[in-house]
Amino acid sequence: MPMRIGDAMPDLDGATTWFNGSQEDIQEHIKGKPTLVHFWSVSCGVCKDKMPQLEAIKKKYTPMGLQTIAVHMPRYEADTDLDTVNEAMHANSIDEPTAIDSLHKLKDSFLNEQGWVPVYYLFDAEGKLKTRAAGEFGIGVLQTALDK
Repeated sequence: MPMRIGDAMPDLDGATTWFNGSQEDIQEHIKGKPTLVHFWSVSCGVCKDKMPQLEAIKKKYTPMGLQTIAVHMPRYEADTDLDTVNEAMHANSIDEPTAIDSLHKLKDSFLNEQGWVPVYYLFDAEGKLKTRAAGEFGIGVLQTALDK
């Protein structure tokens, strides 16, 4: 069963690696701030297609206090190569703290049972889920929620 509106943001325990920060730094940094957690994978074409829209959202809402955390969720063995992940991060302007979820512990914590990518989780300043959206149209759902 997926996360429900109002559910608390899960801990970020279980990442095998972090880029652009550490779990400890992030937990402190997001406290009391709205936070977007987005799952992606280097082998996901839809993820790559939606990155420019995600970048526009980050540019618009970060000055208003929105924090973002990326979670790279490998879907195939080839997705676990950290150099490839790092290259994809640079190519797609992923400069926010990024958890590498090679063991799928974050996938499980966020109740992403289907292993969807991309999937977006928007939490309010109290750490409660406001919206969850996945797939090709997820970014549009996310944009609507942020505009409200």
